[in-house]
Amino acid sequence: MTSSCEARPPSILPGRARPAVALVPLSAIGRARPHVLRRDAAPPAAGPLADRLGRPLTDLRISVTDRCNFRCNYCMPKEVFDKDHPYLPHAAMLSFEEIARLARLFALQGVRKIRLTGGEPLLRRGLERLVAPLAGLRTLDGAPLDLGLTTNGSLLAHKARALKDAGLRRVTVSLDALDDTVFRRMNDVDFPVARVLAGIDAAMEAGFERIKVNMVVKRGTNDQAILPLARHFRGTGVVLRFIEYMDVGATNGWRMDEVLPSSDVLARVSRAFPLVPLEATAPGETAQRWAYADGAGEIGVIGSVTRAFCGECSRARLSTDGRLFLCLFANGGHDLKALLRECPDQAGDDLLRGRLAEIWRQRADRYSELRALGGPLPAGTARRVEMSYIGG
Repeated sequence: MTSSCEARPPSILPGRARPAVALVPLSAIGRARPHVLRRDAAPPAAGPLADRLGRPLTDLRISVTDRCNFRCNYCMPKEVFDKDHPYLPHAAMLSFEEIARLARLFALQGVRKIRLTGGEPLLRRGLERLVAPLAGLRTLDGAPLDLGLTTNGSLLAHKARALKDAGLRRVTVSLDALDDTVFRRMNDVDFPVARVLAGIDAAMEAGFERIKVNMVVKRGTNDQAILPLARHFRGTGVVLRFIEYMDVGATNGWRMDEVLPSSDVLARVSRAFPLVPLEATAPGETAQRWAYADGAGEIGVIGSVTRAFCGECSRARLSTDGRLFLCLFANGGHDLKALLRECPDQAGDDLLRGRLAEIWRQRADRYSELRALGGPLPAGTARRVEMSYIGG
């Protein structure tokens, strides 16, 4: 008789509570019968993984909540995410212990960088209790993981020191304008920009290894904020990055004419402050790096629409309820929570590592490249998962 902890074919589940998508199970690809990993099977070897396009798995983004206290129209528009929106119940969310267990297994398969996201991750009570065990993990070559957090900054002034003390290494803050009127309009909850700036100041005082600020640029909405933000963070050590407005999810009303290409952003900044190109810090880096010619720091541009970087994408995303997504534009995820909870022992760890390897090795996602080519997109992409559910 087989054990209840046999690994079943990886299930591909929709990103939210929707009818199941008609996708072929990974176990059915290339073989007539589903592959079963038994408790008595040899553990899969630790080591790097590569997908069907030769891309390694090095980055894991973990969403710790699907809730946010902002209602930015490019991510969680208020008319969709209202008071009646069905957020995940607490019982459906992975516990900190479960997240740490999965993170350890991902590190054994080559992950070097983990970013905690949401929703707004600082809404998850006691987040520093998750940071501490993650900070103790090591890469395959024995180095500490590059552990970061992306936040809207609203609660950062109160949490920065505790997060740093727990072992968080870097922080990225979303900030779409310095002008208070524009900022309040974009977050759509009348939140003042001064409190986010106070959070960035607190992060600087706490002494994180690196602090970045991300600005999503939407033509005709906040593109006038590009130069004021560049001017504000020049010489501070904070790296400002400009992100093209993306068609993530299915509710933000994305239009191509609202995308300001990253090349236009660079032209605006360089006219005021001459720039020189920098090398990427690591393979698969999303941002093009540019330094101020006078040595006053650097900026980055992320041209995810006009300069797709699918060919080097090494990122996976773990949702709040334990589903693994292989692309920001995916319409379904692979359930890990059931096996995680059914098999809490070493045999379960081996099964989970086998499941991770099988999922990643079948990955062939490249949505942004296909969109840029103007050809047909994968079936089901009209029902893309919302970014607030899997993190940006």
